[in-house]
Amino acid sequence: MVIVLALVALAVLAAVAGLHWYVWRRLVRDTTRGPGPARRAGTALFVAGPLLMTAALVSERTGAPFPLQRALAWPGFLWMALALYLLLGVVAGEAARPLLRRALRYRDRPRARPRSRQAAEPPAPTVAPVVQDPARRLVVARAVGAVAATAAVATVGHGTYGVLRGPRVKRVTVPLAKLPRAAHGFRIAVVSDIHLGPVLGRGFAQRVVDTVNATRPDLIAVVGDLVDGSVEDLGPAAAPLARLRARHGAYFVTGNHEYFSGAEQWVEEVRELGLHPLRNARTELPFFDLAGVDDVQGESEGQGPDFGKALGDRDRARACVLLAHQPVQIHESVRYGVDLQLSGHTHGGQLWPGSLLAAAATPTVAGLDRYGDTQLYVSRGAGAWGPPTRVGAPSDVTVIELAATRA
Repeated sequence: MVIVLALVALAVLAAVAGLHWYVWRRLVRDTTRGPGPARRAGTALFVAGPLLMTAALVSERTGAPFPLQRALAWPGFLWMALALYLLLGVVAGEAARPLLRRALRYRDRPRARPRSRQAAEPPAPTVAPVVQDPARRLVVARAVGAVAATAAVATVGHGTYGVLRGPRVKRVTVPLAKLPRAAHGFRIAVVSDIHLGPVLGRGFAQRVVDTVNATRPDLIAVVGDLVDGSVEDLGPAAAPLARLRARHGAYFVTGNHEYFSGAEQWVEEVRELGLHPLRNARTELPFFDLAGVDDVQGESEGQGPDFGKALGDRDRARACVLLAHQPVQIHESVRYGVDLQLSGHTHGGQLWPGSLLAAAATPTVAGLDRYGDTQLYVSRGAGAWGPPTRVGAPSDVTVIELAATRA
C-alpha cells in the first residue's frame, strides 16, 4: 500500500512538473530572446511557485508551526490558483496562434505595384518581408502570453477579492409537506466550509458572523469544515462564533476537515462557544425534528455517521431536517425518511472548471435538488480551501425559509 501511494505521489508530482514546464515554455522561453534577465526572472518564478505551493500543502497537513504555515500559505496557495488559470489561458491561446501568424503573414506579404500608362519601368527588385519568421513567432508568442497572463492575474485577483470581502446572502424557499402552518416562514441560516486557517482568520470569521446575524435567522446550521488547523492555533480565530445569534440557537456537525484538525477538540471548542454539536443525534424543536450526523471521514477514527442512532426511533409524522456535511449522505437520508438535508463540502467547485469535476463525484454540486421524497440543499460555502479564491462559485450564507404546504 505504501508503495502504491508513493507511486501515485510521484505520478502527481511528475504531472505538475510537466504542466509547469509547458506553461513556462510558452510564457517565458518563447517570449524572450535567449538567456537574459527577463528569462531568468520568469524561470525563477516558475521554480519558486510550485515549490511554495507544495510546501504550503505539506506544512498544513503535517501540522508545521503555525507561523510557518501562514508564511507559506499566501504565496503558495495563490500560486496554485494562478498556475491553473495560466495553464487554461495558454491552452486557449494555442487556438489563436495559427490565426495570428496567418494575419502577420498577410500583413507582411509583398504588395504588387499598380501598372502605369507611362513607359514601362524596369521591375523593382524583390524585397524580403520586413518581419522574418522567427521575429513573427516572437510577436505571436508575446501577444498570446500577454493576454493569457493578464487574464489569469485578473481572474485570480477578482476571485480572491470575492472571498476576502465575505460571503453574500442567498435566500431559498423550501416547501415541506409535513411542516405545520405555525412554522411557515421559519428561517435557517446555513453556513458551511468557513475553513479558518493560515489564510482566513479571525477577521474573516467576524465577517461571516456579521453576515449571518444580519439575516435574523430562527436557527443557524454550521454544516462542517469550520477549520483547517488545531484548536491551539485557531481557537482565537474561531472566537467570534460565540456571537452567533438565533432564536432557536446554533448547531454544528463535523466535516471531513475537522478530522484532519482534531475533531474531538473542535467539538468541545464549539460547545464552549455556544454552538450545539449534533453527533449522530436529534433534537425535537417545536415544529420539526433537527438531526445531525458525523462526517464520513470520521469512519477512519471510528466516529462516522450513524443514521440509525440519529433517526431510527423518531416519529415520521413530524418533518425532519438533517445536517450532514457531504451531499453523498443523501441516499441514507432518503432511506430514513428525512424531509430536507442541508450540506456543504463541494464549494460549488470553487475554481472553475472544478464544478465539472465535482459533478462527477457528488450527487448535487450546489443548490436545491430532490431525491424521492427528500430534498437536498448544498451550500457553496462561506470560505475557501487552499487558494482564498473562487471563480464561478461565489461564496454564500444561505437562508432557507421553510414553507408549509398544508392547508
